[in-house]
Amino acid sequence: MKTVMMGPGAMGSLFGGLLTRMGEELCLVGYLKEQTDTICSVGLTFEEKGKTQIIPMKATPDVTSVGKADLVIFFVKTYDTEKAVSDALVLEKEETIFLTLQNGLGNEEVICKQIGRKKVMLGVTGHGATLLRPGHIRHAGWGKTFIGELDHQITDRAIRIAQMFSKAGIETEVSSNIHDNVWGKLLVNVGINALTALTGFKNGQLLDYPETARLMEKLVSEAAEVARRKGIHIEENPVDRVRKVAEATRENRSSMGQDFDHRQGTEIDAINGAVIKEAQSLGIPVPFNQAITDLVKAIEKSF
Repeated sequence: MKTVMMGPGAMGSLFGGLLTRMGEELCLVGYLKEQTDTICSVGLTFEEKGKTQIIPMKATPDVTSVGKADLVIFFVKTYDTEKAVSDALVLEKEETIFLTLQNGLGNEEVICKQIGRKKVMLGVTGHGATLLRPGHIRHAGWGKTFIGELDHQITDRAIRIAQMFSKAGIETEVSSNIHDNVWGKLLVNVGINALTALTGFKNGQLLDYPETARLMEKLVSEAAEVARRKGIHIEENPVDRVRKVAEATRENRSSMGQDFDHRQGTEIDAINGAVIKEAQSLGIPVPFNQAITDLVKAIEKSF
């Protein structure tokens, strides 16, 4: 499949690098010239399990130069989704699939405003990556990836994408209820991202201090109650799951933490902020998520 990755940040570069390394035809499209220029000139510097390799890759800031695509993957920040989708329309042909692997809630609705729902798929991943400098990433966490159709059908195209990902070392399962998986990933992000941003910690360090471990539990418990009230099926204890993810990605700096490091805007509105929005519609108080969101937004304004 000819694949185009919209957003070659840490996670877009991770998936792009793994797929390219396995021989898939792929191009990264990004708006940071230094990032795309570095990847084009020297390749992607890819650190994984103590080893470093250079992966030659295609990258461009000009999506119109790419041609049509079979698969378009969105890995941009949630606040850039609308523009990325608009830009990606030039890649569309009759059978093009548009897959989001982004964080948070709301990406489905934004994408489907411009692209027919039958062409759109959702996904979530448990992998973690850190952008060390332009064109240089570290694979810092491993976990399962889920993809699925909006109508929850198991389709040949979903199976084909899952097989392609798995072949590249991205263990992937086709989900018959991807919205449950999206909420499951949201609960992980709710418990880890804002706290690591505010404290400067790596993911695993949240478990090392009783204060941050307690805050994590409160944030996740509030969000899980909102999910249950919405009819979302949660398979395991959500607090235990977040702890497991924090431990499995112990050396990773969350995406929101990296945003703070670079003094740039975060996806707080699509994560803890999304919990607040859903809770308000249900009449459920979520004071810990409100406080954390307010703190992140206040600090963002100082950037």
